[in-house]
Amino acid sequence: MTEIKTIAVLKGDYIGPEIMAAGLAVLAAVTKNTTFQYRLVALPFGGDGIDQAGDPLPAATLAQAQASDAILLSAIGGPKWDQAPKRPEQGLLALRAALGLYANIRPTRISDALVARSPLKPELARQTDFVIVRELTSGAYFGEPRVLAETYAIDTMAYQVSEISRIMHKGFRLAQRRRQHVTIVDKSNVLATSKLWRRVAREVAQDYPAVTVDYTYVDAMAMGIIARPATFDVIITPNLFGDILSDEAAQITGSIGQIPSMSIGESGPALYEPIHGSAPDIAGQGIANPMSMIHTVAMMLSESFGEKQLAQRVTAAVAQAIAAQVVTPDMGGQATTEAVTQYIVAAVTQPAAEGVR
Repeated sequence: MTEIKTIAVLKGDYIGPEIMAAGLAVLAAVTKNTTFQYRLVALPFGGDGIDQAGDPLPAATLAQAQASDAILLSAIGGPKWDQAPKRPEQGLLALRAALGLYANIRPTRISDALVARSPLKPELARQTDFVIVRELTSGAYFGEPRVLAETYAIDTMAYQVSEISRIMHKGFRLAQRRRQHVTIVDKSNVLATSKLWRRVAREVAQDYPAVTVDYTYVDAMAMGIIARPATFDVIITPNLFGDILSDEAAQITGSIGQIPSMSIGESGPALYEPIHGSAPDIAGQGIANPMSMIHTVAMMLSESFGEKQLAQRVTAAVAQAIAAQVVTPDMGGQATTEAVTQYIVAAVTQPAAEGVR
């Protein structure tokens, strides 16, 4: 008997529900008449959680998320909740911590259809295919003490050897399945945490002798992503640096509205989400780019459920839409969210277009 997988759906805020609907429509289309069966459980979270239950991470939402096989999250937050006792983003930090999601995986890949849309010269953009592995539950975003006073402020960046070691192993194991090349990012010429980061990286690297390892400072890495993006494979970075670099990396594809991400721990469900925000300025206008959410669905199919062929059909259909210029305004097109979604829904039911990778 085929096991029915449970997917927790956190629809998000502002454009969140719009792009979530697109992702779920593509999920339904690509899995139709296949052996993959699933059920969706919609849960209040973020701003929606505040509105419905008075908290960005209601207890019932956390319990169901923990019991699910995967969690699909759209963009959260926005000005509506700026004065709330807990902002929506605090719910996301709490969810990551509760589920032990210490590794965030963010791919950056420029397909043939995207080369012309990249702000980089074609010879630089072509063949770009790297993954940022970002430590997610420690560092500057979680360190204590944290103080905001009238005349000064304090943020604490702290790391334990165990926290660094586990993210290093996660990144090196990923590199073994790719092109066996790791770039370690830090600021070890200044920061004590980065000196520890590099020391642990060198120790962990000894367990992976087939993997080539480079070490670079975060400022040099920011330049490297622009100057020579195709030379990178797996990039392992602390929390704060990874947040910044991954947004920079997304922009070289031509639009941040295309990039998915996966947050994982040692066990339990993975969390899948686009990397962009909730875009309050375009909410309700029908022009939000659904491709990031659709790519997020593909990533979930591949990584949590092993449905690699279904995932490839989705990514090929997105590339087909881009090649046909069925894209939203952020990518230079005039198509609506619904038009892009329906094009991709139709495409996933057909063989991938020849020549589209």
